[in-house]
Amino acid sequence: MFQLLRPGTILRQRYRILGPVGQGGMGAVYRAEDLRLEGRYCAIKEVCPELTAGPEGLAQAQEQFRREASVLARLDHPNLPKVSDYFTEGGRDYLVMDFVPGRDLREIVIEARRRGEFLPEEEVLEWARQLCDALVYLHSQEPPVLHRDIKPANIKLTPGGLIKLVDFGLVKLMAPDENRTITVLQGRGTLAYTPLEQYGGETGHTDVRSDIYALGATLYHLLTNEPPPDAKQRFLRPDSLRPPRSINPHISPQVETAILAAIAMHPDDRPPSMEVFQEMLLGGRPATSAG
Repeated sequence: MFQLLRPGTILRQRYRILGPVGQGGMGAVYRAEDLRLEGRYCAIKEVCPELTAGPEGLAQAQEQFRREASVLARLDHPNLPKVSDYFTEGGRDYLVMDFVPGRDLREIVIEARRRGEFLPEEEVLEWARQLCDALVYLHSQEPPVLHRDIKPANIKLTPGGLIKLVDFGLVKLMAPDENRTITVLQGRGTLAYTPLEQYGGETGHTDVRSDIYALGATLYHLLTNEPPPDAKQRFLRPDSLRPPRSINPHISPQVETAILAAIAMHPDDRPPSMEVFQEMLLGGRPATSAG
């Protein structure tokens, strides 16, 4: 059984655990205090190895973690938390990132639904613009980096109005040869936002269009106050997906068209790149300042 770290635990003789902020089957995310830099707080993602993995499997997993973490540590984008450190301690891997203040978009959309209101389209599209920028940046890395767990709960809105795409828990690096992917920090995503090709977990069929699907499903949720039916349900019942404008008539036709294209069941029916999706969604709209 996975055991959470106790508050007060010190990792790497530097980070004091204050408490958990999220937990999953493979580990947890903690808020921590940096004892070397007074007043600095960070988020520490803990990744536990598979219990069934033997010594060779554990060694491979740790080498994979170090390779992935070194890539994430090189990333520098205003809409991504900065990775500042990574290490292995007590048989668990740790990734240290900026602690992002603010609320996640899942909380915000739940509040809107509770009030019986929809979030304003212009506000959601400004968030979408920032998310697209971050994903274009990730996908343009060498090798390309896929997030694979885009959802409202993994997107935070800072007090200054900046969007941050957090939790690199399911990131994949695209293999330099062919169009396959190398799994990094394994996981399967959240059903409502996960395309069918990602359901296999480690089958390696995901590419940038899988992130496009997840972003489209996220925008569907933010604009309609409900997530789309999951891909398996849609496969069995193709009519289960309601067009966004049938739920929220304030959504513009251009935005509905872009979202429905992004969440097409087959990857070949989706926009081929995040840049193309961004143009479909936002083309002709002036940028607005955050805040």
